[in-house]
Amino acid sequence: MTTLYGLNNCDTCKKARKWLDRFGIAHAFVDYRDNRQAPETLVEWKDRLGGWEAMINKSSTTWRQLPENRKSPGSDAEWKLLLKEYPQLIRRPVVITDDGAITQGFSDNGFKLRFGIGK
Repeated sequence: MTTLYGLNNCDTCKKARKWLDRFGIAHAFVDYRDNRQAPETLVEWKDRLGGWEAMINKSSTTWRQLPENRKSPGSDAEWKLLLKEYPQLIRRPVVITDDGAITQGFSDNGFKLRFGIGK
């Protein structure tokens, strides 16, 4: 089963969930503000998604309101602490499928490719 990680009130997450429903793709949704991910999970995501910087939504209000000294964590430990405190900084949704593939974000065409729709 596909698992989407994001925020319940996120418009992009809502669109992704509706898309999966429309195409009959079974999925679970995990709000990572309510169900904080383990530090080990965050590190795994970081390793597979291209690094901490690639995981962060820097156009978010939360990021823009962070003090400057919090915007450049110097270690995995500092990144994990930042994301534990502000899980909404993670670019969403994070999508993990049964085969272990992991991606971030949503677009109609991106999901069509990801799930083999319209081939």
